[in-house]
Amino acid sequence: MNSNRILPARTLQLAFALTFALAACSGSGEPAAPVPDAATSPAPSAAAGQGALPAGWQVVGGETVPSVAAGAATLPATVHSDDGVDVQVDDASRIVAGGDDIIAVIEALGQGSQVFAAPTNATTDAGRAAPHQFLFNRTTGVEGVLSLGGSLFLGNSLRRHSDLAEKLRAVGQDAVIIDDLQPAPDKVRKVATAIGRAEAGAALADAVQKQLDEAAAIAAATTRKPRVIHVSATGAGGNPTVAGADSASGKLIALAGGLNIGTEAGVANFSALSNEGVVAAAPEVILVTAHDLQLFGGADGLWKAYPTLKQTPAGQAGRVWVMPDLQLKYTSVGSGAGALALARALAALPPA
Repeated sequence: MNSNRILPARTLQLAFALTFALAACSGSGEPAAPVPDAATSPAPSAAAGQGALPAGWQVVGGETVPSVAAGAATLPATVHSDDGVDVQVDDASRIVAGGDDIIAVIEALGQGSQVFAAPTNATTDAGRAAPHQFLFNRTTGVEGVLSLGGSLFLGNSLRRHSDLAEKLRAVGQDAVIIDDLQPAPDKVRKVATAIGRAEAGAALADAVQKQLDEAAAIAAATTRKPRVIHVSATGAGGNPTVAGADSASGKLIALAGGLNIGTEAGVANFSALSNEGVVAAAPEVILVTAHDLQLFGGADGLWKAYPTLKQTPAGQAGRVWVMPDLQLKYTSVGSGAGALALARALAALPPA
């Protein structure tokens, strides 16, 4: 029973202090140790790294991401893969993970050491520490995955991984797909079931849902819908993009009480938006993730990639909010914390 008690996963402030000292290229730091407490995200803090950010910019992120203590797996376990196949998982000790959204749930279940292989662009601690990193894209083949020597493949995209999973199963490799575009609590439960921690996963999913519900209640208490644009350094062949209606961040912005610019513009997933389109959209808030800000090369790189952003209400006010990748860009265990922090920040904006 104690293994399923919800704990704060990590305090993000120290990590952000590192991320935002971009120009100074400061050294690395360790996240704060967990503190046993209830899983309720505190109000977003703009203090961490504030000295390294331009005027008006701030960090917006939930300090508490739910987690549970590590525990023994109950295997074999049968999980319904999102490509419609029931898969019996016998061994989850060496997981080949398709993305950070999957890895973050494994970390939150206390099983991060079981991440055996992760994409080269992973930003999670367990992803970066995995014994193997690999370039994961549409052309990743069966031979490449099998050569890693994993015991379980957990894909995160029906579009990219359905064919691969089918071929892996055909040669005896356990393979489960947990599609990225589904509610965070559902994803948490499925990942937990796949690695033999179904009961712990249910507790974790309930904590995430509680945060999402609280964020929705904050949003419902106000009639104002601030115009929000989420910009990314990648997504259109490596070019800068904005988040559309079917992206994790587009859904999170709407839940938190904002009007997502990409949704209004009819942008699909992460797609390019012209400089003229950016100006016409007139965002009041600019969102960027910590990792994307690094890829842009800091504030100067962001303005260079989207020069007309400075002409928008958000750009003129310097209202750029930097969020943790796993609380904005992905649907995962951090989605509730991110939604709650964003809802509070949007609700605190001055009247238009």
